[in-house]
Parts: sequence; C-alpha cells; structure tokens
Amino acid sequence: MRATTAFKRLMDLPGVTVSDVDFQPARVVVTVKLSSRKLHCPECGFLTKARYDTRPVSSSWRHLDLGRWRLEVQADLRRIACPVHGARTEGVPFARPGSRFTADFEDLVGWLATTMDKTAVCRLVRIDWDTTGRIIERVMATGLDPKRLDNLFVAGADEVSWRKGHSYLTLVSNNDTGRFVWGKEGKDTATLDCFFDELGEKRSAAITAMSMDMGPAFEKSARKPGHATKAVICFDPFHVVQAGTQALEKVRRGVWQDLRKLPDQDVARRFKGARWCLLKNPGDLTDDQAATLRKIKRRGGDLWRAYALKEALRAIFADDLSEDDVAILLDRFCSRAQRSGMKPFVTLAKTIRKRREGILAAVRLGVNNARHEGLNRRVRLIINRAYGFHSANAALALIMVTLGPIEHVLPHERRPTTDP
Repeated sequence: MRATTAFKRLMDLPGVTVSDVDFQPARVVVTVKLSSRKLHCPECGFLTKARYDTRPVSSSWRHLDLGRWRLEVQADLRRIACPVHGARTEGVPFARPGSRFTADFEDLVGWLATTMDKTAVCRLVRIDWDTTGRIIERVMATGLDPKRLDNLFVAGADEVSWRKGHSYLTLVSNNDTGRFVWGKEGKDTATLDCFFDELGEKRSAAITAMSMDMGPAFEKSARKPGHATKAVICFDPFHVVQAGTQALEKVRRGVWQDLRKLPDQDVARRFKGARWCLLKNPGDLTDDQAATLRKIKRRGGDLWRAYALKEALRAIFADDLSEDDVAILLDRFCSRAQRSGMKPFVTLAKTIRKRREGILAAVRLGVNNARHEGLNRRVRLIINRAYGFHSANAALALIMVTLGPIEHVLPHERRPTTDP
C-alpha cells in the first residue's frame, strides 16, 4: 500500500485526497488537495466556482499526533470573492473557520477540557493555555445544540461569580433537561434582557414558570413587555434560606465589632472563630463547633436570637410541607423577625412579605433552582480546577462546553468517511 493511500485512511479527513507524505525528524507533513471544485466562504458558506486568486503560501493545520510525531496537514488554497465578506481564503471541510487545527484535534481538546485542568491538557496535546481557550470557544460556538432554546417552558436564572471582585456570569438553565442553555457576563436587568432578545417574543411567551433569586433585577427583566409576562415567577426557597443566613452573618459581625472594643482582645479572637458553628447546619457541626454553639446559647443575646431565627426559617423549607403550612409559618417568622428589633432580620421580613407570592408559587409548583444550584456547584469546581480565567468569555465557553447541551463526539466515535 502506498503511503498516500495509508494516510488517507488513517486521517480519514472529509473532502480531501492525499498527494504527498513527508517524514521529518519530529513531525509528519501530509499534503492534501480539496476534492470539491466549488469554493465556499468560511464566514457565510457562499458557494462559487470562480476563484479570486490563489494564496502564494500553503496553509497548514495541526492534526492528531501520530505517536511521538506531530502530524500536520498542508494544502494550497484558493481565495474567493464573497459578495458579503469580500476576498476570503476558501473554507476547508476538515477544520473550523479561522483555526489552525483540524476539527478532530479541537474536538479532542474540547472533551479533555471537561474532565482535566488546562495544565494537563496543554502537556498532553502540546499546546499553550491561550490556544486551549480559543479552541474551547470554537468548540462551544459550533457544538452547542442550535435548538437549545426551543421547548423551554420552565427556566431557571441565577448568577455565579467567575472571578473575585464582583465579576459575575448570568446563566439560564432548562429545568427539564438540567443543562445550561444560555449565559452572558453580568448580573443585572440588561444582562437577562439579552437572553429574552435572543429567545424572541414567541418563545418567551411559552415560558410557564421561571425560578430565580429574590433580587429585583431578574424579575424586572422577566416582566418587561415581550418577555416572560405570562410566566409564574418562583422565588427559590434556597435563596430565602440563604438570605436568612446572610442576615445572621450581619448580626454576628456587629457583635464581633462590639467585642473588638473591649480591653480583652482575646474574647474577640475566640468569637471570630465561632463563625462556622453559626452558619453550618446543626447536623454538620464538629464536636468543638457544637460545644462553641452551646456556649453561645448560654450567653443568649442578639446573636443567639438571630441564630434561632435562621434555623426557624430553614426548618420551614426543610420538610415537604403544603403551601398553606408554609404560608402560615412564613407569616409567623416575619412577625418574630419584625419584633426582634435586629435591623438585618427586620429588612429580611420586609423582603419575604414582598416576595411572598413568588415563594409560595415555588412551593405549590415544585419549581426551584435546585438543579440550577447543582450546576452552579459544578461551575465552581470548573473555575477552581482552571485556577482562574483571564476573561468572562473563556470562563463561559468552558462552562457551556462542560454543562451545556453539547454532544462530544471523539474522532474514533464518528462514522468513518472512507471505506477501510
């Protein structure tokens, strides 16, 4: 068998014939010719038989390694006069537009990035960090299901921090599939407006329920004309309990600041270490944390009352209670919080009363951000594994490649284009 025939079968690239194979000390260069006589624009797919001119130098793409050797594909390409984009180098069927890697190589890197950190990927396939990020973005752009926004009836919206310093991404998930379907940098009303603009008025009107946190930004966007005006807004119980925990933390900080003013500074230091015994669930406490909590209970005061309120709020949603029972318990909690005189809990009571209808709707319909929060936990693992990102687009690309509606097909899994 000739080397050209062997490499045509080994690489199995669509739309090409192998004309030459050059074995070099550290790489193998395979020269190919495009089979199609028609040229197509890589930007819009415009087809024509007329060429603008021919590139004076050959184009090359990195392919899957051949053992220790780097395998490169080389071809002489023509240029096309696109009526929309002007003079462009013709597109090739085995690589994505603007890429210097074959689609097989990029698909492999995209899948590896979902299970490995970038350092390991770079060492394995011999590329740098920036190149890995650009490949992930291209895989996301072409691999995401184009119909992911269709049949979206129950959606969840939440923000997640991708870097310290109030850097957030807004992510929208499909509650039925448990996958992210949309994302963008930011966490305000204008950010979610972009989602509804992309969704369109008809598909937005089809949303029956939408879960979110108790902040005003997302609800304001959903209620705008042409958006999800018919959807039932469900305020996720998780965020209600989280608001109670945040109110407790504000009370704890106030008590700690008062203790810092005392002559004995050791008291303030010991109290600072008691933070986790207050914020953790009672069943998750260590023996030392449980002993610290008992000391706080004996001392009483605002801190213990704040802890008791936080636990009372958590207990409302801990059991599978009916909507009527939750309504009664929420009203009682708000009354207790209002009478406590502690400003964080007074503010929390006002917020819960204002969002009461949406909180009860979440209980009645069983719609919450539980799946979305599960995805958010995986997002945080992705961010920690990557040791940070230089841009929001890089973070979003890896999140969508890992947790979005994308089917990763590795080179050996796709159907061969040549007869073995």
